[in-house]
Amino acid sequence: MKSVLKFMALAMVVVFVLAGCGKQPTEELKAAKTSVDSFIADGAEKYDAEGAKSLNSTMQAAQDEIKVQDAKFFKDYAKAKELLVKAKADADKLKTELAAKKEEAKKNALAAQEAAIASVGEAKALLDKAPKGKGEKADIEAFKADLKGIEDSLAEVKTAVDSEDYNVAIQKANAIKDKATAISDQVKAAMEKVVEKKAAPKKVAAKKAKK
Repeated sequence: MKSVLKFMALAMVVVFVLAGCGKQPTEELKAAKTSVDSFIADGAEKYDAEGAKSLNSTMQAAQDEIKVQDAKFFKDYAKAKELLVKAKADADKLKTELAAKKEEAKKNALAAQEAAIASVGEAKALLDKAPKGKGEKADIEAFKADLKGIEDSLAEVKTAVDSEDYNVAIQKANAIKDKATAISDQVKAAMEKVVEKKAAPKKVAAKKAKK
């Protein structure tokens, strides 16, 4: 009789354990989803794309594991719970670090914006000093038209900064800087040619004088 009772008690323990493992981790899923969604809503995909990708991967793995266990007669959601707990902890940690990453991105965007503005300003100043002879006039006018379009696109950088889309702002600002710098380099080259052209007769005269 005692053996039977012991067996029944053991069986009840096993059933209890299996029942505990066989219950869907709804609370863990809800908690993890709340933390991950909060992290994403704060701009994770803009300022911490790798972190967001990692969290989404963990959540997907947890949900896949839940589906696998749902299809089984004896269900064990222990692995799914472990993944969900990890996702929540990682999301909470990454969220605390997100503000600093966002501030750094803003700082870099503003610096890129200033560099772009400075490059446009330098190009405009050089164009004002550029030679305006018959051979150079058409080129100067073309440069001015190009620079006008580049300068107008600075508004897109400001819009991106104001929208806190700092990575886009940096990309646009760097593109503007490169284009303005290219114009400056071409104008400088043209100015140097004019100087060399003017200096050529003097060099020839100097050589003749030496002879």
